[in-house]
Amino acid sequence: MGSYYIGVDLGGTKIATGAADATGRILVRDLRPTEAEKGTDASIANIKASIRQVLKELGGDSQVRGIGIGSPGPLSAEEGIVYSSPNLGWNHVPIRRILEDEFGIGVKLENDANVAGLAEWRFGAGEQCRNMIYITVSTGIGGGIIVDGQLFAGSLGFAGEVGHMTVVENGPLCGCGRRGCLEALASGTAIGRKGREIARLGVPTSMRDLVDGDIDRIDSVVVAKADAAGDPWAREIVDEAIRYLSIGLGNLVSVFNPDRIVIGGGVSNIGDRLFEPLKRMILTRAIRESAAHVQILRAKLGGDIGILGAICLVVE
Repeated sequence: MGSYYIGVDLGGTKIATGAADATGRILVRDLRPTEAEKGTDASIANIKASIRQVLKELGGDSQVRGIGIGSPGPLSAEEGIVYSSPNLGWNHVPIRRILEDEFGIGVKLENDANVAGLAEWRFGAGEQCRNMIYITVSTGIGGGIIVDGQLFAGSLGFAGEVGHMTVVENGPLCGCGRRGCLEALASGTAIGRKGREIARLGVPTSMRDLVDGDIDRIDSVVVAKADAAGDPWAREIVDEAIRYLSIGLGNLVSVFNPDRIVIGGGVSNIGDRLFEPLKRMILTRAIRESAAHVQILRAKLGGDIGILGAICLVVE
């Protein structure tokens, strides 16, 4: 009889659930829509169904030692409650108690970016170094901070919101309601928005050609493709995003003096075009000794990062 751990990667559109052993080897997976638009009861029912399916595939003789959930916030990991999450449409949902009552198994809850950081630290590019910062650069910018081998959550559990540090006073409006946040300047959403703004100026750019003139379809992927093909406008957009990222990461290096910064999310897919200039720029953005010490690495875990991160909450 084996011992396993279940991780639930909960998002606004999908639920990915998996069971793994203590080494992070995933044996069973289930993927299904969240159906958040149908209401809280429907999405909770889908979470339960996903966990049941994983338990069924594991078999009745398998011992499940815990269930971890990585969820969009804001939430309270201590109380096991998801508060007013805009991605889920939930309002003060005690998901830990609900699932413990349903399955009779201990449940732990944590912010999705934090669990991604735990996963990369334990099973991925972090390789269990003492101090690591995980950054996801995608639709938004989030993070998870590992200090002395422990997740740093802060007083209220909201630490790691690296996308909402101000890098430009009175800069562009961010989704959080403030201006000049790193997320508003360097996320995939920001890159796509800038691409559309440039295309609407009527300048000659392959970004417009890549979407057959439908400017509304220009996103960060289109900008990256145009940049790779040598489009000067796209290159300027990507260069600008990298500069802002280097400011944010340089600040983090000076404050936390980490061993590694691990970068994931869709924007990391541009590879060396992102990482090589970041490495150079951080040398000028942070305290010299800290900047020389830190490694800037690409995340390793890919699509499994959410499941593995949730499992990190309960693995022994």
